[in-house]
Amino acid sequence: MRDLTMQWGMQPVLDRVNLVMQPGERLAVVGPSGAGKSTVLRLLAGLQLPSSGELRLFDKPQTYLRLDQTDPPDVRLVFQNPALLASLTVEQNVGFLLRKKRQLSRAEIREQVEACLEAVGLFDIAHLYPGELSGGMQKRVSFARAMIDNPQRGDDAMPLMLYDEPTAGLDPMACTRIEDLIVKTTTVAEGCSVVVSHVRSTIERSAERVVMLYGGHFQWSGSVEEFRRTDNPYVEQFRTGSLRGPMQPSH
Repeated sequence: MRDLTMQWGMQPVLDRVNLVMQPGERLAVVGPSGAGKSTVLRLLAGLQLPSSGELRLFDKPQTYLRLDQTDPPDVRLVFQNPALLASLTVEQNVGFLLRKKRQLSRAEIREQVEACLEAVGLFDIAHLYPGELSGGMQKRVSFARAMIDNPQRGDDAMPLMLYDEPTAGLDPMACTRIEDLIVKTTTVAEGCSVVVSHVRSTIERSAERVVMLYGGHFQWSGSVEEFRRTDNPYVEQFRTGSLRGPMQPSH
């Protein structure tokens, strides 16, 4: 992101922000509700375009995501809601992209799907429908779907994994499992990741670097260890949940 601005009406959500990610990096974007974290994900995913400034992915300008793109950037989004298609089996959900491109045989698709399901700790459920799974299992299926190989991915391509509140509403043990999966999924896909979360354990266990977004600007950036120790007033208020500090509570 270079001098990137995203504006709704007269109010900029992002105001000439700058951000660079390194290959293989795991980044967490934090801040209060309404700060623009989900806007960052939508911009990275190509669901929106910035009002001004530059956004480049893999050294190419980001454009609107279109199904007919011949060389789309390899960006994979894991929604807060698993967003599985209820009328399709787990195998069909996870292998949807491969089936859509029609570049592999059914046997090859099934092999990839089973490998991705095994990677997230799910066995013998490929024939089931989302409605037959628990919420936690559905979330893990959505991770398997994000791991599936992009048939248009080149040998040197690196996917960008986007996670929108991946542990919201989950119990602590389920959070730990999902946090481990974020690291594992990013590693298996040989990519980098951006996690948006309010859950401190998810921020600290899933990321290597943290950026604090508030007032249209990245107010702070540092390692997870620095995030734990810094006396930056924005980070300190976020960590403690205090109503006293530079950030105003959302309404």
